[in-house]
Amino acid sequence: MMSLSHLKKAGDAVFVDSSVTKANEIITAWDGNDASNFSIIGVPLSKTSISHSGASFAPASIRKMLSSYSTYHIEDGIDLKSLRVTDFGDITMHVTDFDESRNRIKSTIAELLNQFKDTMPIILGGDHGISFPSISAFAEARGKIGVIQFDAHHDLRNINDGGRSNGTPFRSLIDEGILNGEHLIQIGLRNFSNSAPYTEFGINHGVTIYTMRDVRELGIQKIILDSISQLSQEVDAIYISLDMDVLDQAFAPGCPAIGPGGMDSQTLIDGICYLASHPKVCGMDIVELDPTIDFRDMTSRIAAHVILNFLVEKVKLNR
Repeated sequence: MMSLSHLKKAGDAVFVDSSVTKANEIITAWDGNDASNFSIIGVPLSKTSISHSGASFAPASIRKMLSSYSTYHIEDGIDLKSLRVTDFGDITMHVTDFDESRNRIKSTIAELLNQFKDTMPIILGGDHGISFPSISAFAEARGKIGVIQFDAHHDLRNINDGGRSNGTPFRSLIDEGILNGEHLIQIGLRNFSNSAPYTEFGINHGVTIYTMRDVRELGIQKIILDSISQLSQEVDAIYISLDMDVLDQAFAPGCPAIGPGGMDSQTLIDGICYLASHPKVCGMDIVELDPTIDFRDMTSRIAAHVILNFLVEKVKLNR
């Protein structure tokens, strides 16, 4: 067998320290057989975005950023280096048929959940439109579902003015009876990012709405604990839907819909940690991240941190 000197595998960390395990090293490509307790699957669809979006490139960007961080959580003294996360790769999107793309998302995630009942998927979007088929699949496979949505926007738009898009997923879920409005909790809604009719729709359907003023005044811990208390007795499983534009534009420049007045990154990470520590939280999607407009991968780096903190809390829960 021939060999060449001084080569490293493409995508590996730039610098190798024998005392440091990089986070990407715990992720292994699915071999067609079993899956680990945690998994990643990419859903690179952003053509359904209302605004210009390169969010289809986000799964690759987030994976790449995992190589920038170690597996060691210093505050809790937990090292994830022995953990294994199965990477199922990306779902192939149809080039022009968006309904077909959504069908592929739903069927693939449903198959994953049914064949690997013990795995907990982290779904890398894509725009927020992917949450409609993804949550639909979770509802079929995991029973009555509750959703905690971090977002600047309601995403309760009607479908008559432009069909299904990244602004309609939760309206579609409620209208089709897949998600009870009382089992949807929205956190981080911002001024001048929504309209009164959609707030009214949410209120009329029992959606719990926390604005950024609520986040500032109540604190993220109280909001999350109250949300878990509200949902845990009513649903079989809780799904996290993280729209990265819940963050202030100063922390997440790589979002198609940036704006001021949003969360800081630590508040978001704390919220994810409080959620992940509950056993009914069974999956998560991360959406609306456009690497083509990001600055120094800032937004992708936060997404990588969200994943790693989520995993740490689940490890703590299962110890």
